[in-house]
Amino acid sequence: MDTHDRELRDVVVVGGGAAGLGAALTLARARRRVTVVDAGEPRNAPAEGVHGLLALDGVGPVELLARGRAEVRGYDGEVIDGEVVDTRAAGHGFDVILRDGAVLPTRTLLIGTGVTDELPDVPGVREQWGHGVLHCPYCHGWEVRDQRIGILGTHPMSAHQAVLFHQWSRSITFFSGGRPIEEQDRLHLAALGIPIEERGLSRVEADGGRVVGVRVDDDEVIGLDAVVVATRITVRVEPYAAIGLVAVDHPVGTVIPTDEFGATPVPGVWAAGNCADPMAQVGGAAAQGTRAAQQINAALIMADLKKAIEVHDGARV
Repeated sequence: MDTHDRELRDVVVVGGGAAGLGAALTLARARRRVTVVDAGEPRNAPAEGVHGLLALDGVGPVELLARGRAEVRGYDGEVIDGEVVDTRAAGHGFDVILRDGAVLPTRTLLIGTGVTDELPDVPGVREQWGHGVLHCPYCHGWEVRDQRIGILGTHPMSAHQAVLFHQWSRSITFFSGGRPIEEQDRLHLAALGIPIEERGLSRVEADGGRVVGVRVDDDEVIGLDAVVVATRITVRVEPYAAIGLVAVDHPVGTVIPTDEFGATPVPGVWAAGNCADPMAQVGGAAAQGTRAAQQINAALIMADLKKAIEVHDGARV
């Protein structure tokens, strides 16, 4: 791409995941000049398949995004590989600056960059993340139904995860890792018959690429088929600091604040997907992108109408 590509876009979408591509598809079909900038780091890349997505249950994450890119391009939308490092206000809206120096002028901006998971500092967790180490029962619960599942109590939401996963398996063990447990959480676990392992955590053990258990402090390995962790999530807003966009705290980390239609507190900037809603699965993220795109298109229509009225009234004077 020419680093001085000054052709004005209607929308630049940052992030080529479900939210960003869902938005871009709607905008391209609305005959908007739209460019998707994707850094190529999808959150769900380690997963074997995307589940709970109507008519596409089990599709691979890479395949899903490839289909989405092709659909956007099929309506003359632009999808480029790149990383946004800065955004500046301009008379036309914004200038979006990429790491390679390219500048994309745009009237509006949609952020769909997702979030980053901060994994617990337990050896073996990162190596098995997205395979034997899971976090979402709606994404992975069916695949581990009736299996031996260990919940690592490394997060304030860990006991709640144990309660949720109990729907899919009655063979649940909660590992406190030697950390204190709230009395209310103890009550919930006891009511469901979920045993608590109080010893400290040494590592998640795997064999042949599969989780086989959790090793506790006295070196005993407690056999398991899957491990569940809660992660703290963070959203990257540094590239948008110059236009005044800031993240806010959420019980599970940080998010970009939006209204129900995806509009952020910064005029002309929308956000959709996990960067604004950590609980959204792939289908929900895509739907949020579509909804935000509809609002963006409506805003652009009204802005163009206002200009047309001004020109019309000026011509009559």
